Amino acid sequence: MILMCTRRLLLAAVACALCLPGSASADLDEVKKAGELRVLVVDGSPVFVSLSAGGEPGLEREILEGFARLHRIRIRLLEVAAWKDLVPALLEGRGDVIAGGVGNLPARRDKIDFTAEIFPTRDVVISRKPTPPVTSLEQLRSMKVGTIRGTGLADRVAEVRVPRANVDDAVPATGFLEALQSGRVEALVDGVEDALLLRKMDPNVQLGMFLGEPQSIAMGVRKDSPALRDALSGYVVNVRRSATWSRLVVKYFGGDAADVLKRARGE
Repeated sequence: MILMCTRRLLLAAVACALCLPGSASADLDEVKKAGELRVLVVDGSPVFVSLSAGGEPGLEREILEGFARLHRIRIRLLEVAAWKDLVPALLEGRGDVIAGGVGNLPARRDKIDFTAEIFPTRDVVISRKPTPPVTSLEQLRSMKVGTIRGTGLADRVAEVRVPRANVDDAVPATGFLEALQSGRVEALVDGVEDALLLRKMDPNVQLGMFLGEPQSIAMGVRKDSPALRDALSGYVVNVRRSATWSRLVVKYFGGDAADVLKRARGE
């Protein structure tokens, strides 16, 4: 009798756990059954996923929409307030995937899985004419360098030992181009995807040397969603092998962006 009661309690506990938000796997079959893929994004990388009505949807959103058409589902974008909240929101079950320029970083891989690479990334030194391109650490250390306090970009500037007196770490995230144009700083360190966008807006912007190792931007899913991860990865790999990829890169990042990305990967 005691054993039977214990078994019933265990079964009841399992049933309750399965009903908790975020505890049920939102794998591919569940996504298809719901008829939508819930995509968690931060309104901070419109070149990858734009939340604005009208205008270009963003490179990553175009890939997601192609995936949705293939599987006859729709995309539902769900905004998250800050980058630090993306992974927790995914783990809580508030969405099925995180996207929009998300770095595939070791700290995140401990908690979630990532798809195949959407876009290569790497930190690069940016300057603006008439300042020459930055091609050596010695040159960089002699310049006024802008960054954002408390970010990985600031860590990179510190790693290459730019003298503290030469660092302006109060440049706003949306003020990189203005900081170069006004002469507030002579150089900046930023991800190559952002650097390409700055150069597209201002042809006088120049990309110099790369810093650190090549990294990847990808979509993240929960570890209990392997079928969804594999389906997204397969679709991304096929897009990367097709003419669609070249079209998207040129559309969002400029005519020679593919060559810049090859250099960023060390090819």
